[in-house]
Amino acid sequence: MEQAEIGLIGLGVMGSNLSLNIAEKGNKIAVFNRSPEATRKFYAEAGELQGQLIPCETLEEFVAAIRPPRPIIIMIKAGDPVDQQMELLKPYLSAGDIMIDAGNANFRDTMRRFDNLKDSGLTFIGMGVSGGEEGARHGPSIMVGGTEDSWKRVEKVLTSISAKFNDEPCVAWLGENGAGHFVKTIHNGIEYADMQMIAEIYGILRDGLGMSATEIGGVFGKWNEGRLNSYLIEISQTVLTAADPISGKPMVDVIVDAAGQKGTGKWSVIEAQNMGVAATAIEAAVAGRVLSSQRTERLAAEKIFGLPKVAEAPKDRAAFIADLESALLAAKIAAYAQGFAVMSAASAEYNWNLPMPTIAKIWRAGCIIRSAFLDEITSAFTKDPHVPNLIVTPAFAQMVKDTDAPLRRVVSYAALSGLPVPALSSALSYFDAYRRGRGTANLIQAQRDFFGAHGFDRLDGVDKHHGPWGSGLSEFA
Repeated sequence: MEQAEIGLIGLGVMGSNLSLNIAEKGNKIAVFNRSPEATRKFYAEAGELQGQLIPCETLEEFVAAIRPPRPIIIMIKAGDPVDQQMELLKPYLSAGDIMIDAGNANFRDTMRRFDNLKDSGLTFIGMGVSGGEEGARHGPSIMVGGTEDSWKRVEKVLTSISAKFNDEPCVAWLGENGAGHFVKTIHNGIEYADMQMIAEIYGILRDGLGMSATEIGGVFGKWNEGRLNSYLIEISQTVLTAADPISGKPMVDVIVDAAGQKGTGKWSVIEAQNMGVAATAIEAAVAGRVLSSQRTERLAAEKIFGLPKVAEAPKDRAAFIADLESALLAAKIAAYAQGFAVMSAASAEYNWNLPMPTIAKIWRAGCIIRSAFLDEITSAFTKDPHVPNLIVTPAFAQMVKDTDAPLRRVVSYAALSGLPVPALSSALSYFDAYRRGRGTANLIQAQRDFFGAHGFDRLDGVDKHHGPWGSGLSEFA
């Protein structure tokens, strides 16, 4: 019997779809699920793809069905279940075999697993997969971290199943150990920010201009034909124009306004802080979800404080809607700039040498944040892969200049109307802080020196690092 080119454990929605994608692209794949009934059901429903599948009911049978060195994708719940599954697999594996975690793992777990296998003869790949259920089935964006040899073993299969942008596969080897999962984490952080910003613009259109969900969907539909063309704008139009089959109301109007999260956004913020990189738009988006989940408290607070009176809508409605479009573009630039800055810092910290132009390229199709905008990012990083911040590249510097005034007008209107725009306002503050050569942290340094003798540097370069606050601290005493 012909052996499979690759194996997959975990036939939930994502695992099943990824398996069918692998099979459909002409790769023979062995599949296993903890529940044999799930494996049988999956195989029975695979139709004409059954010939590319080898369903297995024991781990011993499963491993034997794969061509060595065996690449095995583990597509189960992140965390301890992955460690447990790896331990169950190990007795059946041979030198050179590769265990691949394709879930939304914390990159630190990936690095730990990679190190734990260092002297075992086995190896590990942390593989970020973006695109949701649809992407898994028809072509995701794939971010691979591991040894170059292990990447070469799976390159053909992963290239065949990945999304394609102008015939270029949206998959790449990004570096050793946790590189793939780190990039996927930052992808998700940018995704959080993008979604929050779109929701804030929706809030201004709904609560500021009094537009219906269907009308707002129409606005997003027009924007999707221009500079904001993207998957998230496209689906926003779709959900805003959908009707609830039960009430007949717009579907979005009957959904509870409390957003969930699974951790990757939070991880991206934590790692930005660890790297000492400002990622304020992403932080605001994560905080926005946290506040949204406190719905009972928010309803009680509204009874106490009421809501501010919404400012009079600008008389030129069309011009203001154009401002909203530009403001969203500006804020989006901030989120991407921050995400890439975090990746650049991590690349240096962990010696990954992350290829920034390649990352932008593989995000152009298949993933949740895919957009026409990424073509411009690819071009910017191709011209200067080591630029310290995306917003200082010529193309993006001009975009920031062009969208600066609209972003200010939108944030000002929202503030006067009591409409929360934490991500949009964070983006504006980020631009203002980043481009101001003389900030206000000199006062903070003076305060730190006063109460903690932390010292400071002087603009004139004089070798005196404490102020004349008191005889115990002063170098002038």
